[in-house]
Amino acid sequence: MLFGKIDYLNLLPFHVFLKRSRLQNATKKAIEFKKDVPSKLCRSLFYGKVDAAVISSIESRIKKYKKISMGVVAKDRVISVLVRKNSARKLDPASMSSNMLSLILNLKGEVIIGDRALKCYLNEGRDKFYDLGEIWHKKYNLPFVFAKFCCIKNGDFYTGLIKKFLKQKVKIPQYILAEYAKSRGITKKDITWYLNFISYKIGAKEEKAFKIFIKKARKLNFNPMEKNDG
Repeated sequence: MLFGKIDYLNLLPFHVFLKRSRLQNATKKAIEFKKDVPSKLCRSLFYGKVDAAVISSIESRIKKYKKISMGVVAKDRVISVLVRKNSARKLDPASMSSNMLSLILNLKGEVIIGDRALKCYLNEGRDKFYDLGEIWHKKYNLPFVFAKFCCIKNGDFYTGLIKKFLKQKVKIPQYILAEYAKSRGITKKDITWYLNFISYKIGAKEEKAFKIFIKKARKLNFNPMEKNDG
């Protein structure tokens, strides 16, 4: 069983849950060896190099994937998916969903995602960036699904695992927070604060938002390279 891991802070509660779960040690070790960004994990999943992964939501539309009702969701602000104001347009190769959303929202500038985006936000201030989750929510009054859990094998196992995760409130041990704080250059307090903006359950509102996103992306041929220069 090979699960692909996005090594971003936004999935830290899920990774802590997996550590505590009754998975075989070999499976837990395999998860650590399959770390990557969403766009690369999507390719790994497509070619069968992993059984399951949380991938960019726009890429979850592939029919062969079994979608399980978990992902990375911003109810409003997201803090870690940004467009830098007053900058040249530049996409982030790590996430097609974020790049596509910046085009749909007609936001000009550099797209920055993940822990790097969070660190930029904390160091430079909110006024230097557009928050894509916040702007989407203002426009549609809906959450935004940045990533979805998908699998190509062992669907029943992963479905059960995700159900258990979504029922729990995962508390992150201080030693793990300290490790991530050191490796990311972000304080434990800021990590805990940031995680309040992230949710994981994909329900009716989230699916409605996802359908709107896909419909708009389809009109643009799923091509975030389209210019939005005004």
